[in-house]
Order: sequence, then C-alpha cells, then structure tokens
Amino acid sequence: MYFRYILRRLGQTVIVLFFISILAFALIRIAPGNPARMMLPDTATEEQVHAKEMEMGLDKPLYIQYIKYIGGVLRGDLGTSASYQTSVGSIIADRFPATLLLTAATILVSLLISIPIGIIAGIRQGSMVDFLAMLFALIGQSMSTVWLAVMMIYIFSVKLNLLPALGMGGIKYLILPAITLGYPLAAQVTRMGRSGMIDVLREDYITATLAKGIPESRVYTKYAFKNALIPIVTVVGLQVGYFLGGAVVVETIFSWSGVGQLANQAVGNRDYALVQSLLLVIAAGFALVNLIVDLINAKIDPRITLE
Repeated sequence: MYFRYILRRLGQTVIVLFFISILAFALIRIAPGNPARMMLPDTATEEQVHAKEMEMGLDKPLYIQYIKYIGGVLRGDLGTSASYQTSVGSIIADRFPATLLLTAATILVSLLISIPIGIIAGIRQGSMVDFLAMLFALIGQSMSTVWLAVMMIYIFSVKLNLLPALGMGGIKYLILPAITLGYPLAAQVTRMGRSGMIDVLREDYITATLAKGIPESRVYTKYAFKNALIPIVTVVGLQVGYFLGGAVVVETIFSWSGVGQLANQAVGNRDYALVQSLLLVIAAGFALVNLIVDLINAKIDPRITLE
C-alpha cells in the first residue's frame, strides 16, 4: 500500500513541478529589468546589450527558451547562472547545507520548548501555566519576523555584545537566526499541542484508561499525546518545507549564506536560470516533506488511510 501511494504521489509531484516550471519561467520574465543590461556597465551601448542578449539566448522566442530550459532539467542540467557564471546545480548544492543546518537547529529548539509547554498547558487547562503558555503562543504568532530579528540583533549583539549579528561560523552564529525562525513555530506548536491534548483528554477511552488505575503520566504520554501529535506533525512538516525553501527574510537579515539569501540575490540580479531552478527545488522539497508527513501520520494513527 505504501509503495503504490508513494508512486502515485511522485506522479502527482511531477505534474505539479511541470506547471511550476512554466509559472516560474513566466513570472521572472514579467518582472521589470533586463538581465543582460544588469550584467554590463552602465555605459554599455544598445549594441553591447543586444550582443549580450544573444549570448544568453534571450533573443530567442519565449517558447524556444522554455523548451531549452526544461530539456536541460530533464537531463539533470539546471542551467548556468548568469550572475555566478557556473552551474546552477552546484550553486544550490553549496548553499543548501547551510539552510539545512539552520532548519534542523530551528526545529530542534522549537520542539524542545513547545511540546512540553503545550502538553502541560493542555493537562492543566485554566491554570497559571496554561495562561502563560497561551501568552507565549499569542506573542509568538503576532510578532513580525523582521521586527523580532532586528530586536534580537539590537539586544544580544549591540547592547549585550553576546552573540554575532551577521555571517556564518560556529554555533554562536546559529543562535539568533534559529531563535528568530523558531519562536513563531514554537508558538504555533504550543497552541496546537494544547488544543490537541484538551480534545484527546475529553475522549471516553482516556477516562476509561484512568479509571483502570493506570498512572496519569503514562496515560498522558503514551495514549493522549500520541493522538494529539498528528496536527503537530502536520504543522511542523509545513514549516520544514518553508525553512528548506529558505527563509528569505531571516537569511538575508543575518547574512546566512543559504538558499533563502541566494533566492533574494537571484531575483535582484534577474538571474533567470537560478530563480527558475530554485523554485523547482523548493517545490520538490515541499512535496517530499508533505509525503513524509502523510506517512508519519498514517503510522501514528492506523485509522488514517493512504488513499
């Protein structure tokens, strides 16, 4: 069953990626700016710009340009970056580990904080712990990521001089961007975990389990939390897809050399091949993460059918 389901999802993903390739190809060309002119000095003449367009293949009809691009993708060639003058695939491969590291750190920190808080808040509904958990979640989901990033830099880098504000290096460079990305996720998971625990604890089978004399700690962790985990897995999976796609704002603010910062630079430079390929890779990442989430949810709750 799993094998057939995975094959069907992969087939759907191929169709989705095909339409995304068309959309990415069209959108980047609709955007104002001529990539050939942007690569030349301001003093370049029209003849020089036209020659550069011919060199880049931009003088060809759009359908010819697309066929050439998609043909290369099908052969495993994502094209050549006009900005970096090297293979797009190698550029993305160089930047992706940094985004993967930031994603892993963000998810780890968020879950270590939010899951215990959400469980305790759900168990002790109406208590001071519940109130503080909801305040934590409300602030986290209402706060602008840009504002949070600026405040983190101002407090911990400028005022306290404890952590570096920009760049990549040791673990110190990872802390601020991971917290900036992770706080909104932790707030969302806290709220989802609390709501899930409250709903599950009202179920009859939980009451019956407690009536049998099974310790509360075991009931909460083995039975209640397992069923409250499904919405959490779904939310975290969606965020992982977003993080792997590169959190453009956070990576740009903290000068984190990942996929998000690369996407921002590629759009600014009108680097057609790089933008198109980044969107394809990001979409493929989202599809893969969603597939994994569905499989995990089906494993947690056998009542979920992969149909």
